[in-house]
Amino acid sequence: MARYSDITVAGAGIAGASTALALQRRGHRVTLIDKWGPGNSRASSTDYNRVIRAIHGRDDFYTRWAREARERWLELQAETGQRLYYECGAIILATDGHCQWEDDTCDTFTRLGVPHHRFSQAELQTRFPQFDVRDIAYGIYEPEAGMIMAHRAVISTVQLFEKFGGVVKRGDVTTDSDERPMLDGKPIQSDVTVIATGPWMADMFPRTIKPIGSIMGINVLYTSTPAGSDRFDADNMPCWIDHGQGSFGMPSVEGHGVKAAVVIPEKIDIDNDERLIKRESLTRTRDYIRKRFPGLVGERVVDSKFNQVIITPDTHFIADWHPQHANVLMVGGCSGHLFKHGPVMGDFAAGLAVGDYDTAPRFKLGPRRKLTPAESPSGR
Repeated sequence: MARYSDITVAGAGIAGASTALALQRRGHRVTLIDKWGPGNSRASSTDYNRVIRAIHGRDDFYTRWAREARERWLELQAETGQRLYYECGAIILATDGHCQWEDDTCDTFTRLGVPHHRFSQAELQTRFPQFDVRDIAYGIYEPEAGMIMAHRAVISTVQLFEKFGGVVKRGDVTTDSDERPMLDGKPIQSDVTVIATGPWMADMFPRTIKPIGSIMGINVLYTSTPAGSDRFDADNMPCWIDHGQGSFGMPSVEGHGVKAAVVIPEKIDIDNDERLIKRESLTRTRDYIRKRFPGLVGERVVDSKFNQVIITPDTHFIADWHPQHANVLMVGGCSGHLFKHGPVMGDFAAGLAVGDYDTAPRFKLGPRRKLTPAESPSGR
């Protein structure tokens, strides 16, 4: 492992914060820089919570990473004294006739020994009466899944980084015409510069990242639980993924309400567009709630979030060196499923940054092809 006197990490979302913490733990001198500060409302790693689950179709790599990440989140929770993880389980709803990704997940879980249960439609209705599953063939229940409290997790990770001696600064990291990183208009002079700026990476690296990174906005709505009832709370209901309806969500926790997103990807100008929920999304989400959760019909939307993400064609992450700048490492990609892997991704990126190993082939820059839903580790 090389010893560096100065490492800069740009971007204080979960990828950047986790990488900075892992580098600081290794004894390097690290500065973490963000435009608006950790946990800001414009970041991709915002919102109250994110699903953590090992369900990744036929992909052993991410399945193992997610299982390791769960342990890391539990360790971080104990180390920080903050409630970061709710292990409420997760259910994947397999739509009749479109179950290849779910079938592959069952095979992967069996092969790798991941705890899970396969429930028939009738068993689902009995076990999870909150859901209307009349159009569902079966469900995969992963009991050791749940949700990470996203905003709190980012803040806690950064605070731990500072506790170990890391420095956090506010600054605008951009690039020049050669894609060389600049801080407030001047070249960054660090031994290593890690760029983990989420969807902003695409505009920062128009030749290197933009061809393999699409920026999308996703609307998320929170619906009130029924008065006097706890049946939609995390103690009684799991997170879910419903690919047949293009939806996912989480039960209510800490009073936030039931989180549901009907994914209608839309292009967004991340610097100029307002973070406002579209009427179409509100209508589609209410229609979905009416279909899948009859017990929530008539309940009011009480909160909303607008999440912008960068998605690669194959939904694999990016963790590779810039082809022209040997000390510039880019980390991110497919932030739709990166958060749950945060601590593992951070540790991997830290080892890559200091030369402990090369990157994984799936994380390399270069041409990426769109995968079928059955091939994709995220099911998209």
